[in-house]
Amino acid sequence: MESGMKLSSTSSVVHWLASLTLTLLGSVHPMPVTIDPVCMADTTAKYSLTFTGMWSQTSFPKQYPIYRPPAQWSPLIGVTHSSDYHIWQRNAFASNGVREFSEKGEAWTLMKEVEAAGERIQSVYGLFSAPAVVGGTGQMTSEFEVFARHSFLSFLVRIVPSPDWFLGVDSFNLCEGDQWKESITLELYPYDAGTDSGFTFSSPNFETIPQDKVTQITSSSPSHPANSFYYPRLKNLPPMGKVTLTKTKNNQIFSIPMEPTQFNQTANEIGNEIEDSLISKQETYSTPLDCEVSVWSPWGLCKGKCGDSGVRHRTRYIHLQPANNGVVCPPLEEENKCIPDNCL
Repeated sequence: MESGMKLSSTSSVVHWLASLTLTLLGSVHPMPVTIDPVCMADTTAKYSLTFTGMWSQTSFPKQYPIYRPPAQWSPLIGVTHSSDYHIWQRNAFASNGVREFSEKGEAWTLMKEVEAAGERIQSVYGLFSAPAVVGGTGQMTSEFEVFARHSFLSFLVRIVPSPDWFLGVDSFNLCEGDQWKESITLELYPYDAGTDSGFTFSSPNFETIPQDKVTQITSSSPSHPANSFYYPRLKNLPPMGKVTLTKTKNNQIFSIPMEPTQFNQTANEIGNEIEDSLISKQETYSTPLDCEVSVWSPWGLCKGKCGDSGVRHRTRYIHLQPANNGVVCPPLEEENKCIPDNCL
């Protein structure tokens, strides 16, 4: 496999993941296992994971990507691990693997980092993926397994297009005492990997020097009007996605899907039909977007007859059209009385 491999090559990625998962499992089981006192479960547990994108033009109307490329999600990369491992962490610096994944969707370095952690400190139990979603409101599914020593789940999925933005979960513990949690739904909000300084979904590459830490993006941070998530009227952004984790009855070791799920294959064929049905079934958010206009132009020449008062005009133009009952645009032209210029 070449180092430039991208996640879009789903078949090659998942075959690599399958062999890596068996390697990690094989390296963990022969080792003496010290049960984490936080989790005393005496059995393994298998979970199904369903990621649902909630990135619609109604929820996020500002600069919503419609083409080149339209709003969509990369494949999801997830790990099950112990409490002393983090594939990514808020307020910490992103690794080179997270940088490449969040900026370009390239997974090779990230997966090698996970593999090294599993071999070096026995922190990683399994690595899994879910196929990409065509559209902002689609779904992807996968399965994974956990046990007492490795009861934590982490994952990330890239926002496409974006400078270095992603959704994810860091170290969610699926164990409570000696029991496994049955069903959990987590709302997901955007994060900035701190490696690219672009403000909009389609910004060109603009490397952040020096690198910043991973931060959560909010309706007011970054506090720049050009930012695609800047909604000063909102206290909080609506969730951009959600993940549902459901404990399954069958605790056999999972198999990684070798091809995109039937849902994603169908979505590719019929476009927005499935997306529309998903929006109607899930909770939707309507985010008001206020009109934004430019500053006034300089006043024009004063025009009128000699001896009479004249009129001069100035104009401004619309930066951003309002949406979802946002504040309407103010007048774009203004006039004022004046004394005519060059009157003879």
